[in-house]
Amino acid sequence: MAASFTSQTVAQLLDALSSPNPTPGGGTASAIAGAMGTSLLVMVAGLAKSKNNTDDEKTALGRAGESLLPITAQLTQLADADAQAFDRVMAAYRQPKSTDAEKAARTQAIQSALQGATTVPLNTLRACADALAHARVVAAHGNRSAASDAGVAIGLLRAAAAGAQANVQINLDGIKDDAFKATTGADAARLAAAATADAHAAMQLLL
Repeated sequence: MAASFTSQTVAQLLDALSSPNPTPGGGTASAIAGAMGTSLLVMVAGLAKSKNNTDDEKTALGRAGESLLPITAQLTQLADADAQAFDRVMAAYRQPKSTDAEKAARTQAIQSALQGATTVPLNTLRACADALAHARVVAAHGNRSAASDAGVAIGLLRAAAAGAQANVQINLDGIKDDAFKATTGADAARLAAAATADAHAAMQLLL
């Protein structure tokens, strides 16, 4: 099982990302970037003062913060899950292929592992899209002095969503199940579009 990268120090994580090992890679980095983004949004939502300091704003921000907390936890878990899923893909490719039976078992293992390695970044993309929907509330009502923090959060989540979508697509290219490819590809396209739209709208609210 892959190491728990999210329990490492920042320096250790950066060393792991820069190592020649295949994991952690872009999928883990995307999930961690997303978790950083949601954490910043939670911070802004929890500030004592809102943009206009009204009760309605504070209520909306409180709800957004409560919704974002579990997304942060989910993205943290997905950071490790992505590395573990890719390790399973690598293990499947290393299976023996001397006989027809071994070749068939290896192919099946590869296809199963690739589907798993596609589902994880799809979940990362979904989590980022969910977070960006709440980012609109934070951007609209958050304290003006924290606008740059909210902007960084939105940028991180947008990048995380784009990275997750790229990982979904590259794994779909190796999958033979046409129904899985169609459904997953459509889900990824829809979530990516929603994430982009919400990120843009949230950034406009900060201007």
